[in-house]
Amino acid sequence: MTWERWLAEQAEARESSALTRVLRPRAADDATIDLAGNDYLGLARDPRVVAGAVSAARQWGGGAGASRLVTGSLGLHADLERELAAYLGQPAALVFSTGYHANLGVVAALADRDTLVVSDAHVHASLIDAVRLSRADVAVVPHDDVDAVRRALASAGDRRTMVLVESVYSVLGDAASLVELAAVCEESSALLVVDEAHGLGLHGPGLVASSGLAGLPHVLVTATLSKALGSQGGAVLGPQAVVDHLVNRARPFIFDTGLAPASAGAALAALRVLVSSPDLPVLVQQRIRDLAASLGVEPSVGAVLSVPMPSPTVALAAQAAALAQGVRVGCFRPPSVPDGVSRLRITVNAGLSEDDWSRAVAVLVAVVKEHAP
Repeated sequence: MTWERWLAEQAEARESSALTRVLRPRAADDATIDLAGNDYLGLARDPRVVAGAVSAARQWGGGAGASRLVTGSLGLHADLERELAAYLGQPAALVFSTGYHANLGVVAALADRDTLVVSDAHVHASLIDAVRLSRADVAVVPHDDVDAVRRALASAGDRRTMVLVESVYSVLGDAASLVELAAVCEESSALLVVDEAHGLGLHGPGLVASSGLAGLPHVLVTATLSKALGSQGGAVLGPQAVVDHLVNRARPFIFDTGLAPASAGAALAALRVLVSSPDLPVLVQQRIRDLAASLGVEPSVGAVLSVPMPSPTVALAAQAAALAQGVRVGCFRPPSVPDGVSRLRITVNAGLSEDDWSRAVAVLVAVVKEHAP
């Protein structure tokens, strides 16, 4: 079969299943109410965060200029790593160019063929890809099933073991049983890797810290700078020995250009806003509860509310109906959803005015009533 024919068949299969995805560039002055992005706290356009990006670009230039191990490690990176570690209560931090790279780096550098990785069934694609790159044996366990994790670890024999979870799962919006998982991992000498992508910022320094687990030698944290902090990049936080190992062994860190100065400056400014305004997430949490009640669904522990739809086709129709009325929402469809159920993906944003928020809620209630009564 030729490549042309194969690509045509792939496109036809996507189209027939209502799973075709396309890029839709938006204008800087787009007036649509955005409930599809990840700027949970509304910091991406906060003047202090924008000023941080501008100042960093002026001081350091448009890019880091090289990989971190050559000349691309900037004083700005060191400041960001130090303040991230302090905020999350961790001994050390290492900044990557994306959250995806942070997950790839930590798993692939710490796990190998002599490792058993126990992975929650709902972890992000970046963690799934990381395990594949590591070539470790993997046991995928039912979602948030602590007993299943315990049983899987007991089967490891003499192998090193690692458990992968998220603090807040973006699709279902539930929280991991972190205290219980950390205890099981300690009993089994396993490393617990917690992705705080949807916990950092929405729950201050994240659920690892609020659960009293920050700084434990067997608990590592990964995070993104592109959601609550409104910038771009990722980080791994934990013992200094782990950070030192990643600097020497994590290929997504070693062979990648350092995080761009503007992104690092914006993230650092956003972090400082968050530190000085600990009540900032309260509005997001209240809006999640109110919207969930209006739509008749369970509230999320994070900032993303998912509303089940009967099919991918109906989910797309509901998304289009909301957009036609000036409200942009996301759409979860297979294979992006771990349980195969299509959903509207509604992201609460603290940066919206009360008027815009009220109008968006009214539109969403009507759209959901029409498409998923």
